Amino acid sequence: MSIDRDTFENTSKEELAGLSVPDQVLGFLAANEDRAFKAREIASQIGVDEGAVSTALSRLKDRSLVEHKATYWAVTTDTERLEGYSGYERATALFNDQLGAEDPEAWREHAPDESHPSVEDEQ
Repeated sequence: MSIDRDTFENTSKEELAGLSVPDQVLGFLAANEDRAFKAREIASQIGVDEGAVSTALSRLKDRSLVEHKATYWAVTTDTERLEGYSGYERATALFNDQLGAEDPEAWREHAPDESHPSVEDEQ
């Protein structure tokens, strides 16, 4: 995965080396939590071999950090489980450094006034 020049210059080599393939995969899926991707698409986006991404996805699934349906993968909706995974914290910190932290108020401004029909069906 490429990084911007500022991150390259201001991040220690330990921090850069510390982001494993599973951390990168989980960070990518978390940053795109509203979508599901094929392993090939994830590999292309983070610049890692598809085989390594597939292995990482299987391991993340075993830890219940990602969900799998047909050929698609998505990050889990269990935020407590994600927060308990130390790699998620490292990946989130790196993505926040690169892209800026998310603003919850900005999300609320664009949130729908009503629940999605699938949520209402569960109630």
